[in-house]
Amino acid sequence: MFDLKQTAHYVLDFRETITSLALLKMTQVLREMETDEILEIVIRDPDARTDVLKVIPASFCELIKMEFNEEADLCRMHLRKTRRFGP
Repeated sequence: MFDLKQTAHYVLDFRETITSLALLKMTQVLREMETDEILEIVIRDPDARTDVLKVIPASFCELIKMEFNEEADLCRMHLRKTRRFGP
C-alpha cells in the first residue's frame, strides 16, 4: 500500500519538456531504479499521461496514484517499479 506521506525515490518534472524526450528519460530512470522504488512524474501535456502508461508495460510498474491539479494544469503520477525493466 502506498503511504501518501512517503516521498518518491525519483522525481521527473516534465512540465517544460518535449514528450518524446521525456518518455526516453523516463525509461532510462526506470531501468536504473531498484524494485519497489517509487517514481513521481509531473506533466502538463494531457496526451503525455496516456503516453506514459503506454510506454511502460504494466508488468514492470504499478500506478499507485494519479492526481490532477486543474488550476495549475498539471498531473502527478506515482509509479512503483515491480520488477526489472528493460534488457
